[in-house]
Amino acid sequence: MPRVTFRVLDGADRGRTYPSLEPPITIGREEGNTIQLNDERVSRYHAKIQMDHEQVVLTDLESTNGTKVNGEDVQLRNLRFGDVVQVGRTVMVFGTREQISQRLKDLCNGGRGQKRRPKTSPLPAEIPSSESGVPWKDQESIQAMFFELQPPDLPDRLSPGQAAQLAEVIEYLTITIRHLLECVREEKGERVSLDACQWQNLVDLQCRLAEYLRKIGEPDSDSP
Repeated sequence: MPRVTFRVLDGADRGRTYPSLEPPITIGREEGNTIQLNDERVSRYHAKIQMDHEQVVLTDLESTNGTKVNGEDVQLRNLRFGDVVQVGRTVMVFGTREQISQRLKDLCNGGRGQKRRPKTSPLPAEIPSSESGVPWKDQESIQAMFFELQPPDLPDRLSPGQAAQLAEVIEYLTITIRHLLECVREEKGERVSLDACQWQNLVDLQCRLAEYLRKIGEPDSDSP
């Protein structure tokens, strides 16, 4: 089974490395966690990392202060090398230096399933670590590499019913976005505008997507 590595970039445990851990593992403040953090804003059992069909999956364990991946609040997320995970005040990067470097090369050189990046985003000479003394948030070129949205792979091993449901959701999103794009009006220069009604429709679409994500991450939740 593949093993996982986390390096702490910021927080009370800055500089620590948790190498070659065998999933499933837990992250939290309490003794008994695979990764025990000295952070009062981290829950006793904050998050879990497990493998599912060769994917590394992070699950927030209903923590008090939540879990972020690359700055976004998540309940459930597939991790990729170089992803930045924040729990409480602790910021960690997922993957070894070698694994992250390989992912960066794939992003730059048009790796499998990735679009070739523009030449304005060069491959950094090295991946920063907490030992470098340079805060992660100041490494703008590195952040741009990791935080750029990349189209995820579609889930496989879906039943026919699940595949039909997924196709229906994607079709709904496609039709709604197409309608919104048709309502966009060009203005002078490089600006476009959207009227207030359609802007609200766009906001509502984002709300629906947020609800979908919550239902996927918390299938037993009673929240709409």
